[in-house]
Amino acid sequence: MAHAAPKTKSTDRVKLPFTFDADKMLAEYRALNLDQFEYYNVIPLRAPAHTVDTSLPFPPPADDYADGSWCDWMDTTYLQNAPYLNSVINTFKKHTKVTLVRLLRLAPNSTVQRHTDPTLGLEVHQSVIRLTVPILNKDGVQFFLNDTEVPMQPGECWYLRLTDPHSVLNNGDTERVNLTIDMIPNEWIRTIIKESDLG
Repeated sequence: MAHAAPKTKSTDRVKLPFTFDADKMLAEYRALNLDQFEYYNVIPLRAPAHTVDTSLPFPPPADDYADGSWCDWMDTTYLQNAPYLNSVINTFKKHTKVTLVRLLRLAPNSTVQRHTDPTLGLEVHQSVIRLTVPILNKDGVQFFLNDTEVPMQPGECWYLRLTDPHSVLNNGDTERVNLTIDMIPNEWIRTIIKESDLG
């Protein structure tokens, strides 16, 4: 009897041991009563503090905006009105510095072209990493990383090495909504990623 080759760990995608209630996240997302949009839309839940509270001084220019240490970060009014989403973010905020947090909306029958995000990977010096939690991800939505699909389901939490080429197709008839949580990686999250399930 032939034996299957052992599965090797894929370092470009890791499903983390966190599961969140996608229905609760979706209900809070819908309660925001957001405007209609075309193609792609971003709703900031955490943002640079000086953009949330304009009375704060503007920080010195950043060499790299994605380096989350260049400014202070603050919850927006969107997040203040979404207690469950806030609890999801606090899962990480109590352990490491959470920077940019957004709801990313992709319209039906739309595509995010293949691209890379040069600073969003553990291997990059002074990097920020992005965790992705799908909220609304119905038939027809496909996320590709290094030309292979990542089978993300609503409520799951994934680390994706976005320094590698990735793209998104939404061939469905509803929008796709993901929660993305950027953070400055420390030993806590590095260990979780290293020890988590294969993608």
